[in-house]
Amino acid sequence: MAVFAVKTTASQERTVADMLINREESEIHAALAPDSLTSYVMVEAEGTAAIERALDDIPHARSLVPGKSSIAEVEHFLSPKPDVEGIAEGDIVELIAGPFKGEKAQVQRIDEGKDQVTVELYEATVPIPVTVRGDQIRVLDSDER
Repeated sequence: MAVFAVKTTASQERTVADMLINREESEIHAALAPDSLTSYVMVEAEGTAAIERALDDIPHARSLVPGKSSIAEVEHFLSPKPDVEGIAEGDIVELIAGPFKGEKAQVQRIDEGKDQVTVELYEATVPIPVTVRGDQIRVLDSDER
């Protein structure tokens, strides 16, 4: 079995992947639409014939990219990147969600296992540590950069 790339309309990758999987094609085994790969869907299939038949009926699918890949080449898309990656203690961050949205804070502690960051708000009169999820902050200034 091989992995093939399908060119799609921008921002329609997930729609195309869902439509490919919902079709009754026994030769198509899986479809992957990673967030980091725009305008492409990776399809695991036995051959290109079933994919080409399916693409005729799917509106946002453009074309099948010539060539094939192995599972090893797309394996890095299968494991999610932690939200706290790239954040270090002492970084200045902005909270982009939750009750403190828009507040600036300094990172005090990082818990990679739980994907959480403990920050201390700047404008608070009493320094209270606040623990938030890693996807709720944006790094403004980093000590390491």
